[in-house]
Amino acid sequence: QVQLVESGGGLVQPGGSLRLSCTASGSFFRFYATAWYRQAPGKQRELVAGITTGSSINYADSVQGRFTISRDIPKNTMYLQMNSLKPEDTAVYYCNRLREPYWDWGQGTQVTVSS
Repeated sequence: QVQLVESGGGLVQPGGSLRLSCTASGSFFRFYATAWYRQAPGKQRELVAGITTGSSINYADSVQGRFTISRDIPKNTMYLQMNSLKPEDTAVYYCNRLREPYWDWGQGTQVTVSS
C-alpha cells in the first residue's frame, strides 16, 4: 500500500514562494504518472500539475508560469515549487497518481496566502 506524506505548506504573503514536498513509501514515482492537487474550502479537489513517467508536464491554467513540478526518483519525492503566490492559491495541497485508481490520499499540507 502506497503511503504519501505531503509537507512544506504554511502561511505566506501574496507574491511569496513555497516549496511543497511529497514523499512516497516506495519507488512509485518511477513507475506512475503523478500529480499535485489542491482543495480549497467549499470547493472540489482540482488538479494543479502533473508529471508522467516520461517527464511530460502539464499545469492548470491558473498556475501556469508560477508553479513548477519536479521529482527526485532516488529520494521517492516529488516537489511543487510555487512562486508569485496569490490568495486564491489558498488550499490544502495533496499528491497522488495523475489518473485513477488513486492511492490512498495523504493528510495534505495547508497553504495559506494572506497579508
